[in-house]
Amino acid sequence: MGFSSPSGVDVERLRITQLRSIHRVSLVYSLLTSFAVIFTMGLFVTSVNLPILTVWGLVALIQGFLYFRAGRSRAQSDYAGVSSTTVLRDGGALFLQGLIWTVPPVVFARTADPAEIIALWTLMSCMMVGTALTYIGMPLSTLLFLVTVGSANAYMMMGLGSPQVAAVVVCYALLLLVTSLKHARSFGIELTATTQLAEKSEVVSLLLREFEDSGADWLWQTDAARRVTHASSRFARALGMEAADVEGKPLLQIFAGSAWESGKFSPTLHEFAERIKRRESFSNILLEVEIAGQKLWWELSASPKLDEKGLFLGFRGVSSDVTKQRESSEKIAQLARYDTLTNLPNRLYLTESLSLALQEMEKWNSRCGFLMIDLDRFKAINDTLGHPIGDRLLARVSERLRHVCSSNEICGRIGGDEFAVVIREIHDTEYVERLSLEIIDALSHPYEVDQHTLYVGASVGSAIAPRDGRTPETLIRSADLALYRSKEEGGGLHHGYEPKLHLHAEERRVLEIALREALAKEQLHVVYQPVVDAKNGTILGFEALVRWNHPEMGSISPVKFIPVAEDARLIGPIGEWVLRTACKEAKNWPEHIRVAVNVSAEQLGDPNFVTIVASALAHAELPAHRLELEVTESVFMREGTGAEQLLDRILALGVKLSLDDFGTGYSSLGYLRKSRFSTIKIDRSFVQSAAKNVPESIAIIRAVVAMADSLGMSTTAEGVENEEEVEMINRLGCRKIQGYYFGRPMPANEAMALFGNGQQSAVA
Repeated sequence: MGFSSPSGVDVERLRITQLRSIHRVSLVYSLLTSFAVIFTMGLFVTSVNLPILTVWGLVALIQGFLYFRAGRSRAQSDYAGVSSTTVLRDGGALFLQGLIWTVPPVVFARTADPAEIIALWTLMSCMMVGTALTYIGMPLSTLLFLVTVGSANAYMMMGLGSPQVAAVVVCYALLLLVTSLKHARSFGIELTATTQLAEKSEVVSLLLREFEDSGADWLWQTDAARRVTHASSRFARALGMEAADVEGKPLLQIFAGSAWESGKFSPTLHEFAERIKRRESFSNILLEVEIAGQKLWWELSASPKLDEKGLFLGFRGVSSDVTKQRESSEKIAQLARYDTLTNLPNRLYLTESLSLALQEMEKWNSRCGFLMIDLDRFKAINDTLGHPIGDRLLARVSERLRHVCSSNEICGRIGGDEFAVVIREIHDTEYVERLSLEIIDALSHPYEVDQHTLYVGASVGSAIAPRDGRTPETLIRSADLALYRSKEEGGGLHHGYEPKLHLHAEERRVLEIALREALAKEQLHVVYQPVVDAKNGTILGFEALVRWNHPEMGSISPVKFIPVAEDARLIGPIGEWVLRTACKEAKNWPEHIRVAVNVSAEQLGDPNFVTIVASALAHAELPAHRLELEVTESVFMREGTGAEQLLDRILALGVKLSLDDFGTGYSSLGYLRKSRFSTIKIDRSFVQSAAKNVPESIAIIRAVVAMADSLGMSTTAEGVENEEEVEMINRLGCRKIQGYYFGRPMPANEAMALFGNGQQSAVA
């Protein structure tokens, strides 16, 4: 906070790190606050006295500029003279900024209309979030700003006669405050740990340097009777004895420890004794020794010592402690065969275990099996909550899987969210079914991970040897095909391998080859489904849809070939071809008619996609505003693709954006602020449910329509098939309709025929 100096911490370094954390984003924060000032002045320019509004705006901009300049000066001076007082001054500056921003909700909002108040609250909430994120290392600044601005907004809501909304505002501010303080504490703890780790590293480095300077090998010497005649001081210290006490003792007795009396020597000690007995040289042999009751690993090298007449006098050798290296080697071997996250056997270990099980099967004429397990809905958790939560969930899954499996099974993790089980011996095939269902049931119960209640399911595919294969590769492939069948049918199921699954896989392979040929030979074609005005049925545009008529296989449903195209990475070329074709056809339509084209997540991952869109528009000579690209929520869930920036560049061309299938995925209102969508398409499942008077679907449609209207967006209801659904959509306020009631997808010439002399009033 800056009120005191915490003990055990480099305070100066802490303060510098705090200030540096906000300096990195200070320019962006200053620009955003300046934009907020300009936005607020524009919002109230007609409802607030202009001189007052101007004075407030100048004060806010000047304060922001002075604060930014002060932070820049600290950075340029490399934070010289930084102290707790500096942190307190920064908190005072944020408090002053908060006071300035209390004016709009306390003063300006008195004469504002509801729309202006909503816009103001939206802006203020964004500023509160932005400040909490920017000043995560400055808890005092965050506290003062959030308390000040949050109180002013709660006062504004109370003035509107909405105590419930005011309570929500207070809770919102408190939530931001608590979260910020929690992260600030983590910030300090992390800095402390980093400092202590650096100090310990320096100590370890000094010790290692001293060890290297003093040497690592210990010298020893024996006589012909294998008794020690000379021992270096380091050798004696390693044995926990004085050099004088070591000399005269049998070397084997020293290394054997308590086993000397019983004669139960380790295999390595037996080998060492044989080398000594045969009086032959040896180099770098590993020996398990017992020193003071502790098992250690030493590395020894020695050669026989002879006199001038060639008589054997004993051995002269060196030794060193390699226990740590041995443990490291064992750990490396462990890592090579076990998964580091779950500590389960990995793919290598499972494959070796399956090979052994198959060998036992051949030997005893029995049966063994292999299960492939894939988690359902795991990717959504990774995308929404992050990989650390996903990793902890995988660890919990491994615990449950280990608990379900008996000594007859070896469970392991293949990679990602895929697990596997080797069944050593199968007495009856029903056992595989029972075990698979137990695994599905165990893995499908909810998980509590970091205060999150998570739900994942599991799909299982099984293969039994020798029926489904006699080699590890064949059995794994058979189980994988069975797993694919379980996933294809919705997940949460178990399927055993069947020969027809190979036929299904072969069919997909053939379909992929045919699809590549169809793309090359232009066997695909585009059809167009009308999108009409909900009130009068006037055509507003068409959605372009791809279709495929194969010369031999006939008409192939998009439901069948689109997934194949996505798996084969053909969706990009197909999407580009549809885009160019649709733009070319739309050029022939009346000027007010738009064409909508679906865009896949893979296309938006292509950095050249904006150039492709611009090229398609230019070649077709189609105005950009007549093209609408439809994207789904999934494009925002793929991290690192740059989809948001790419969509902004598309909008800059003048192309419209539509959010397709809204509400069917992992919906978030955040998607609507990521890009400026012109249309939200309501999925046909909601339309059909609402037509059956399902209250939840009706409420969802109303909420989406109200939200879209407030954001200046239009709504399109998909899948409207009868007059009752049309009336229902009109009652709920949707502006546009698409469905079989107004027209099925049609070829370009039939779409063109709907217009008379380039105009059309309505669809019959």
